[in-house]
Amino acid sequence: MKIGVVGKGGAGKTTVAGTVARSLARSGRTVLAVDADVNPMLGISLGIGPERTEAVVGARQALDAGEAEHQPTAAGIVEAFGADAPDGVRLVVVSRVDQYDPG
Repeated sequence: MKIGVVGKGGAGKTTVAGTVARSLARSGRTVLAVDADVNPMLGISLGIGPERTEAVVGARQALDAGEAEHQPTAAGIVEAFGADAPDGVRLVVVSRVDQYDPG
């Protein structure tokens, strides 16, 4: 199952996405939360805290700047640049998704 949370700025997308992700994980589902917002704060909503959220965002910025090596698969990106959040949610912050390969 894939769920996308989209809408205009200030509508509460991040809060809704975090709540849905944690609820699904608590019910036993495997959850990967992907934050592609220009102001990526999903980590805060998921409960990993400001410092860990900033570290995950920093990984995205390093990739965008060519300072870190890209991973060829989605699984590689999640493993290398993701962070574990409470309730079993895995978070990854991306700048854009060009292809999806569940690899």
